[in-house]
Amino acid sequence: MPPPTAAEPVLKADSKDATTSGCDDADIQQTTTREFSIAEAAIYRVYRRRWVGLATLMLMNIMISWGVVIYTLRHLGVRAALLFAAGFSITGVWLRFIGARVGSSHGGHFPVVMVGQILIGFGQPFVLSAPAYYSDLWFTSKQRITANALISLSNPLGAALGQLIDPFLVSRPGDIPNMLLYIAIITTVVTAPVFFVQGKPPTPPCPSSAQEKLPFRSAFPKILQSVEFWLIFIMFSILVGFFNASSSLLNQILEPYGYSENEAGIGGAVLIVVGLLASAVVSPIIDRTHTFLLAIRILVPIISICYIALIFAPTSRSLAPPYIVLAFLGAASFSLLPLSLEFVVEITHPVSPEITSTILWSGGQLLGAAFILSMTALTDNETGSMKRALVFQAIISCFAAIAALAIGWGKREVHVLARRIALDTNEGM
Repeated sequence: MPPPTAAEPVLKADSKDATTSGCDDADIQQTTTREFSIAEAAIYRVYRRRWVGLATLMLMNIMISWGVVIYTLRHLGVRAALLFAAGFSITGVWLRFIGARVGSSHGGHFPVVMVGQILIGFGQPFVLSAPAYYSDLWFTSKQRITANALISLSNPLGAALGQLIDPFLVSRPGDIPNMLLYIAIITTVVTAPVFFVQGKPPTPPCPSSAQEKLPFRSAFPKILQSVEFWLIFIMFSILVGFFNASSSLLNQILEPYGYSENEAGIGGAVLIVVGLLASAVVSPIIDRTHTFLLAIRILVPIISICYIALIFAPTSRSLAPPYIVLAFLGAASFSLLPLSLEFVVEITHPVSPEITSTILWSGGQLLGAAFILSMTALTDNETGSMKRALVFQAIISCFAAIAALAIGWGKREVHVLARRIALDTNEGM
């Protein structure tokens, strides 16, 4: 009889006594029956309340990490935030290389690699929340969206470059340590200029930059009472979450319809490259015209339509339909990102930009993880089709469109005024 597991509370001593004391088959049978009856009598339960604890831990992890970012930017400045990000990144990439190199003939030391990867992740919130804060300090109202776009969208650009270059560096598992070495060297060199970044300009570029921002205790109640902020939060979180999920699962979305991994990779490149080009055109236009709300009301429905079209595009089994949908999705999503981050700063001014940016990014990252898990769970186990997941994505994205169209609707127009721009205009900027 095999040893019992923790889930099988049998009486092993009874069986041993029966076999060593010369008992007959009837005794052995009786003992065995007793063992099974005890195992069957054990009661195990899985409680729904476990999700409450799980959700609480997730939210605490998010708020603690992002809370550190808010405190750093608010009290220590952008230079300190960049130094933290650089420190985590440099330490992480070199630990990752060491873990892969040491004992590489035996697959490396995976725990060391994971510690390095986690440290790199710790540095990301400092970078994600910095663009709106930095643009508010150093740029005027005619340049802030463009500045935010250049900083924020460099993240997916780096991801696209990695997807493009890494396959050329790695043709077999033994090449991975060398690739990680190259990344570590490049990261170290690229982060060197951080030490020369100033926390704030000697002279503010405009009146809104010079205005004292609200302390957190005063800013948070103001945000809680802003209906427009929460409408933007819903819109931003849903769309960032689905963009992260769909781009991560693109290969699984296309593969059941006969698309190769390379074709899915090209689709991801189309998503990012077209998005970057579109943002490079749209951002300066919005900087000049300040038509924030009009752009949001145009771009968000386009994104929702793209998610609806993504349900049907792969079924054509040809390259053009999914690539066209991905191109429009990337163009609208990338144009919307910096615009949303700057618009929410405009309507909540004088709340400090790092507070609103951090809250928006927290929602987007949290829903991104949730959407990946839920869309994976909705995958057809037999065919691998993600049609149900795509339908789910399309339906929820329509709620983001409703939230976008509701911003500043009716008598709430007064709550969507561009306060920084108005201050700079009144001061003759």
